[in-house]
Amino acid sequence: MNDQIPTGDEHGALGDAEYAEFMELAAEEGFDLEEVEGDIAAAGHGPLPVLAVIGRPNVGKSTLVNRIIGRREAVVEDKPGVTRDRVTYEADWNGRRFKVVDTGGWEQDVLGIDASVAMQAEFAIEAADAVVFVVDAKVGATDTDEAVVKLLRRAGKPVVLVANKVDGPSGEADAAMLWSLGLGEPHPISALHGRGTGDMLDAALEALPEAPAQTFGATVGGPRRIALIGRPNVGKSSLLNKVAGEERVVVNELAGTTRDPVDEMIELGGKTWKFVDTAGIRRRVHLQEGADYYASLRTAAAVEKAEVAVVLIDAGESISVQDQRIITMAVEAGRALVIAYNKWDNLDEERRFYLEREIERDLVQVPWAMRVNVSARTGRHMEKLVPAIETALAGWETRIPTGRLNAFLGEIVASHPHPIRGGKQPRILFGTQAGTKPPRFVLFASGFLEAGYRRFIERRLREEFSFDGTPIHISVRVREKRTKKK
Repeated sequence: MNDQIPTGDEHGALGDAEYAEFMELAAEEGFDLEEVEGDIAAAGHGPLPVLAVIGRPNVGKSTLVNRIIGRREAVVEDKPGVTRDRVTYEADWNGRRFKVVDTGGWEQDVLGIDASVAMQAEFAIEAADAVVFVVDAKVGATDTDEAVVKLLRRAGKPVVLVANKVDGPSGEADAAMLWSLGLGEPHPISALHGRGTGDMLDAALEALPEAPAQTFGATVGGPRRIALIGRPNVGKSSLLNKVAGEERVVVNELAGTTRDPVDEMIELGGKTWKFVDTAGIRRRVHLQEGADYYASLRTAAAVEKAEVAVVLIDAGESISVQDQRIITMAVEAGRALVIAYNKWDNLDEERRFYLEREIERDLVQVPWAMRVNVSARTGRHMEKLVPAIETALAGWETRIPTGRLNAFLGEIVASHPHPIRGGKQPRILFGTQAGTKPPRFVLFASGFLEAGYRRFIERRLREEFSFDGTPIHISVRVREKRTKKK
């Protein structure tokens, strides 16, 4: 299946001959070839490099994240402790795409400000290929800043030092004082007004690799990476111990026992896998929301490092909003997905009935996810985990040659044309699969395709080509009228 994937990536996943044939087709249909080339390149990217934004509370991290992503999404408020569901965003600067991890969301006095800054920084650095370290130029370097510098040195990731709140030339001297941190040149900016952010982003992109350090599956025989994610106390550590066949991770009834991320090489089903246990967050009384925020950071870090996300759900409890958020995070990151319903041995008939109804209602967006019912405690059905992971990986890496895809699209258009809207009937002219891991398609159409029709196309693609256990990205480009062009 994977022998169809060309080694070069200058045309997305298309080889030279296939690309030339495709561009000829685009020219015949009247598309702007430069735009088509850009569309294929944009859809054909592999995993995006990750930039983490870290620093003390109220130094302007979320304001800077909003400036980088070009929209107001990260919550900005004067008091620390504003929680959000999302911690990663996609951004684009000068034609380069990357992900931003925002750590501006939570501080907690009970933990102590230094400890919580350090926790955020650790999780974010773990996920990142490069780091933007934000310091308040007006306040100068504090003890907390110095502690973060030690973390950064230990991690060895490229760092761009940012002196924020420099609103004019008078603040440049304050920024210069930050040379003392030993992280190189401080970039004076005003995240609020945008001053200096362009130069800072240029420096950040220089620090970022073109693609993440890990090239998935590139090492022949290298272990595939599995992120074990889920709410605290759903049995992630127990599952890791069971598949490892020994006590590798501390298991305790108290949620959030694991503190440090544990990467384990484990023999399973005759292969070696690298499991990342993400159980670890400190959970204290009155720290409910904070713990959830740290869990999001840690989950983001694990998912960025993984190829497959195995999401554990406690089958004995109702599917929660947090379960759905974690699944969404894995899907948005474009990872292969396996949902493991744990504690299955404890279910009675009534609970099984209601669980099936909950899955239909609450997980309707991922009917394609691989599913296994397991018991981490007893080891029941654990042998089903590896086939589910392998099936999800196979779907994640599947590529359909352009000729075969267009024959399939032709059949779809003939048998199920798009509904007529406003006297016009848009139709798919042709398409290509520009990337894998996950599969990414670009469809070129004569008019706007409704969301319902796009979902129908995705469903048919899955039925025809077995994209089990993987998200699919479909982007549609509409042919502009030739009269608009000069």
